[in-house]
Amino acid sequence: MLLNLAYIIGGLVLLTVGAEGLVRGSTGLALRLGVTALMIGLTVVAFGTGSPELFLGIQAARAGDSGLALGNVVGSNISNIALVLGVAAVVKPMRVRSELIRREMPLMIGATVILALMLADARLTRLEGVVLIAGAVVYTVMAYMVARASERSAVATEFDEALAGERRPVLLDVGLLVVGLSALLIGASVLLKGAVAVASDLGVSQVVIGLTVLAIGTSLPELATSVTSTLRGEADVAFGNVIGSNVLNILAVLGVVAVIHPFDIQGLRPLDVAVMVGSAVVLLPLMWRGSVLNRWEGAGLLLGYGLYLYSLVQ
Repeated sequence: MLLNLAYIIGGLVLLTVGAEGLVRGSTGLALRLGVTALMIGLTVVAFGTGSPELFLGIQAARAGDSGLALGNVVGSNISNIALVLGVAAVVKPMRVRSELIRREMPLMIGATVILALMLADARLTRLEGVVLIAGAVVYTVMAYMVARASERSAVATEFDEALAGERRPVLLDVGLLVVGLSALLIGASVLLKGAVAVASDLGVSQVVIGLTVLAIGTSLPELATSVTSTLRGEADVAFGNVIGSNVLNILAVLGVVAVIHPFDIQGLRPLDVAVMVGSAVVLLPLMWRGSVLNRWEGAGLLLGYGLYLYSLVQ
């Protein structure tokens, strides 16, 4: 058991380090190629902070452990909102100035509802995976178009400030990218090995492990990015990171997993799906009511997340 726990901890550390290297390296290269900071924030950073879920999902699908990938995505999307934004708001109230971010929220809700409908028959098929991947492509293209139309907006300036320090020698950016990808590959493999073994030892489903340990662990890059951005007064960056990551977790990660290995759903409760949808939906009125996520609301999100975790261990 101790060895398997060490695998899990080591895998999570490698995934976190890998995601950081991937984000920094790819952001530096994208800025060098003339891509706007807003576009990078909505796509590259979201892909990068969601890379632990993607690499773990691919490894799990190849090993026939797709339940881990599903639990990880559902759990990560819940923790990204309830834990990550909850902690960030408690640290410092988050004022979102951008209509852009509020336009992204309905897209996140739509992707979440589509996934819930797909899971209604307790199976995720290869065709549904193709549909999700197509949605990821459409989302990325839309993000590019919105970024182009918003280049002179206040939120574009905020993203410029957030990413201004990312310019480094090109070889360093390439090195960060290579190291990041390598750490993600190794970390996903090690983490998967430990998680499967622990699930077997404890007699719980892989989905439950994915919803708890893996979900919180793979949300660490989003947590670090969002808290740092909030402390700098860049709440739009923090929200953009979480929303983009949640959308791509569903469309890209589960899309790729289902195409590689269609799977039946075992161990995922209707409550888990309901909490995933509810956490996405509740964020919209909170932000539309004044564009501020205050400390009390952040504490409420954290309390709700604590109650959800309690329901998993009962």
